[in-house]
Amino acid sequence: MSSRVQQQSAFILHHRPFRDSSQILDVLTRDHGKVAVVARGSRGSKSRLAGVLRPFLPLRVSWVAKSDLGTLTGAEAAGAPAGLRGDALLSAYYVNELMLHFLHRHDPQPEIFELYAEVIPTLCTTVNVAACLRGFELELLGLLGYAVSLDHEAGSQRDIEPEHNYEYRVEQGPVPVDRSEGPLVFSGETLLAIGAGQFEDDHVLRAANRLLRAVIAHNLGGRELQSRKVLLEVHRGRIAPSEKRDPLND
Repeated sequence: MSSRVQQQSAFILHHRPFRDSSQILDVLTRDHGKVAVVARGSRGSKSRLAGVLRPFLPLRVSWVAKSDLGTLTGAEAAGAPAGLRGDALLSAYYVNELMLHFLHRHDPQPEIFELYAEVIPTLCTTVNVAACLRGFELELLGLLGYAVSLDHEAGSQRDIEPEHNYEYRVEQGPVPVDRSEGPLVFSGETLLAIGAGQFEDDHVLRAANRLLRAVIAHNLGGRELQSRKVLLEVHRGRIAPSEKRDPLND
């Protein structure tokens, strides 16, 4: 039995060639979650969809499905192109990778769709791409059920104390420790600042990156994010070591 969906709000997360002139699209939709569809003939020189089927462009898409892989029947732009460049563009591909890895097919997540629809244009205009990503990661993890606990000690309801030190254990949360060294050891003040999104402070921003990288890596089960590798290579090639900064690692 086939199903037909019309004019669904969507973004393309990924595309790959299929046969001679077609492609398979991984699409994030508002009401149907992540879906995979074949866009037949869309890579052909005469295809009307050639300029439409691209990442970061708000779309309205239609498809028919008889199995897990649907067939695209229509697509049109539903907004202006994002106009991403440089680090913002690479960071947007990182956001897409997170969506591809964390979301299950056919699992509607309208709040995550709205979060995605907000972060992409924000990346275009923000003066602090890294801070934008850290806020996005925190909210995404919470919506996925992997919320980062930053205001209470693990295993108790005791409030985090600003003057104490804590080791963040991914499957537990902050655990009090009598040391200040360690990759995931933070002051209570820093944990509270991360939770409050105070990323204008460079120390807080870098601490948030260490923490969130560990949480995301744990929940990805060791899968490597290619966009992070690419951005690191770009920065290694164009920036002197003493000046090196990038939005995925700041």
